[in-house]
Amino acid sequence: MEMSKLFVVPTPVGNLDDMTFRAVKVLRDADFILAEDTRTSGVLLKHFGIQTPMHSHHKFNEHQTVQGVVGRILGGQTVALISDAGTPAISDPGFLLVRACVEGGIEVECLPGATAFVPALVDSGLPNDRFCFEGFLPVKKGRHTRLTELSSETRTMIFYESPHRLVKTLTQFVEYFGAERRASVSREISKMFEETRRGSLTELITHFSEKKPKGEIVVILAGMEN
Repeated sequence: MEMSKLFVVPTPVGNLDDMTFRAVKVLRDADFILAEDTRTSGVLLKHFGIQTPMHSHHKFNEHQTVQGVVGRILGGQTVALISDAGTPAISDPGFLLVRACVEGGIEVECLPGATAFVPALVDSGLPNDRFCFEGFLPVKKGRHTRLTELSSETRTMIFYESPHRLVKTLTQFVEYFGAERRASVSREISKMFEETRRGSLTELITHFSEKKPKGEIVVILAGMEN
């Protein structure tokens, strides 16, 4: 019998056909599923005919629930962790549970699968042999410090951003990286209205000021030239 463990399972960021056969099998075979939002994940599970029980595991309760989950795995149960979309722990809940399992001697296995930044990086046409993932920038405290540090970064940079903050963030990038710095903005990845716009920061600001963006957004920013 296979030893109990924690499976970290990526779920589609858009098109449900991006779900892997193995991910479906793991979710069906698990004793229970930890979901960031059980309502959102309920749609996914219903689509694939998965009836495994779900429990909430999100940024507001993960500090309180981690040890209980660890105890259940040590007690012999196999747990699958999913987020609303993409790979858990990448700008989503999951790191605390993975760390606790590792520290507790529990086997952790992360399945390969969907994550938003890889397609956005490849689609950008910017160098992807070396890159740094920044995720969401601090909204207030620490934002200036982070951007100042990144102003001399030579690798391609990856950011997540919300649509209502996109133009403000791109405008701020001009202050730290220069108006002609190349970038791309990908939104609605793997969905019906997927779009990638490429150009200078100035060109992107003009476009998205005229056409208000919608959906989840990934910004790819060229590094400083040596």
